Amino acid sequence: MQKPIVKTHDYLQKRRGLIRRNISGWSVMLPGIILFAFFVWIPLLSALVMSFTETIGFEIQGFVWFDNFVEIFNDVDFRKAFQNTFVYLGWSLLIGFIIPIILGLLLSETIHFKGLFRIGIYMPSAIAGLTIAILFSFLFDPSSTGFLNNVLKWLGFAPLSWLEDPDLVIPLIVVTMTWRGAGATALIYLSAFQQIKTNYYEAARIDGANTWQRIFNITLPSILPSLSVLFVLQVISVMQVFFEPLVMTNGGGADRSSLSMLLLAYQYAFQDGRADLSSATTFVLFLIILGLSLVYFALVAALKKRGYKV
Repeated sequence: MQKPIVKTHDYLQKRRGLIRRNISGWSVMLPGIILFAFFVWIPLLSALVMSFTETIGFEIQGFVWFDNFVEIFNDVDFRKAFQNTFVYLGWSLLIGFIIPIILGLLLSETIHFKGLFRIGIYMPSAIAGLTIAILFSFLFDPSSTGFLNNVLKWLGFAPLSWLEDPDLVIPLIVVTMTWRGAGATALIYLSAFQQIKTNYYEAARIDGANTWQRIFNITLPSILPSLSVLFVLQVISVMQVFFEPLVMTNGGGADRSSLSMLLLAYQYAFQDGRADLSSATTFVLFLIILGLSLVYFALVAALKKRGYKV
């Protein structure tokens, strides 16, 4: 009759230990969960509800259901911001996604002063984004006193309109964002490059593979998991561009050529006093990001079925 008592005692001891571990774990996580809910989930749900209502300022007057969405889709500024969102995305993938990979490759091939170069390319990431936007505003100043225009004048070229040019403004904003964030991303790629086994490259050299063949057949396939994750983060980040066009083009630029959806939501709320339209705009942006994420996961699932390690 002693065995069941021992087993029951051991079970109760394990149960109490598990409860104590759970309590200690939850006590550590609970403050973070509360703060996350307060600053993320509650505003998100409030904005979702507000997008289906009519507001005066930020006070809800009543439900109008889909009238706000009809109104913003009939707004010329919204259609321009919607279009610009995908222009930002295209330039970001062309500039902001490729450059960190190149920097990571260059760092992985560097022999001397590697630590100095790492610190150098990471430094812009430690500067506040607003500060960098102001700095590049002076750099791309279209007046004759702008830094780049002074350089062009010294070289004997005519000055450019830079941020006032509708065709240049979004690529220049993406360059600004890339200058700030590329270094930190490049270090992530560098870590992925350093985990690739050197015997792969040695075997490739023996087989006569050149540099480009080694990059495309060994390097890039080996870092495909990192590439896929950072690709998604790049898309989500550029979809939420806000203070760069606000600061660099004074809220959208000529012909609203740099207007983003998040910036338009800000203008709806704090310039026009239409929190309902602002919430509807952010909800549409959320749906765009969600849709692109689902497309990405579908592609990843398809690649995994074909045997790729993504």
